[in-house]
Amino acid sequence: MAEIFINYRTGDGEKTAALIKRELSYRFGENSAFRASESIAPGTRYPEELLRSVRRSALFLAVIGPAWTRFAELRRPDDWVRKEILEAYDCGVPVVPVLEGRKTERLSGADLPTELERLAEVQSVRLDMQNAVADLGRLGDVVADMVPSLKSQERRNRPSPCAGAVSNATGEVNGTAIQSRDITGDVGTVIKGSSGPVHTGKGDIYNNSRHVSGGRHFSGSGMTYFEGDNQGGLHQHFSDGPRREDDDR
Repeated sequence: MAEIFINYRTGDGEKTAALIKRELSYRFGENSAFRASESIAPGTRYPEELLRSVRRSALFLAVIGPAWTRFAELRRPDDWVRKEILEAYDCGVPVVPVLEGRKTERLSGADLPTELERLAEVQSVRLDMQNAVADLGRLGDVVADMVPSLKSQERRNRPSPCAGAVSNATGEVNGTAIQSRDITGDVGTVIKGSSGPVHTGKGDIYNNSRHVSGGRHFSGSGMTYFEGDNQGGLHQHFSDGPRREDDDR
């Protein structure tokens, strides 16, 4: 039986609800939390299952997103978000609002239907995605305090699956640096501002260059640059000075 019921509205808090379900399932066990889209088996009649799960739970988390109070459905008797909250109240299940993000204001009774005004009178918790690891940890502590039966199932001293922070170990960088965690496959190299030949991988360095086969003779002053595959002799003659007309005789 799931001890924690997660209530949310599609389009306003489903991602946060999924994150909460993942964290609580990891910390207290796979079946500790109920979230409708994950916990109701295919083919099951969801109206009965939803209300039955609310009645059996020990704690009810209502995920409140930025637009939660503005949904017109909240004032309709057939709205499932509303029906689940009222069922929790009728059954004496504690309801804790979970405010999503920094921009979600604390609930005000003036913005709620009369039947839900008490939501504005209870202490809420906040879950900010920019501080998700710490906020999820605090939410887990609240759950453990309010549902003591879960403490025996709690995983301690293990990293949260949401604790995916990456530390910087590149030191001082002039230019662009890309940092990643685990890498599988090839790693490419980008060279900027090169003024000479650069070879960054396997194979011949004369890729896409000109090739020479057979013997070649060069004469003259200055430098001769040769690239590619030489399959014959290469001869070069340098004179001591400018070319004279009688050199051809």
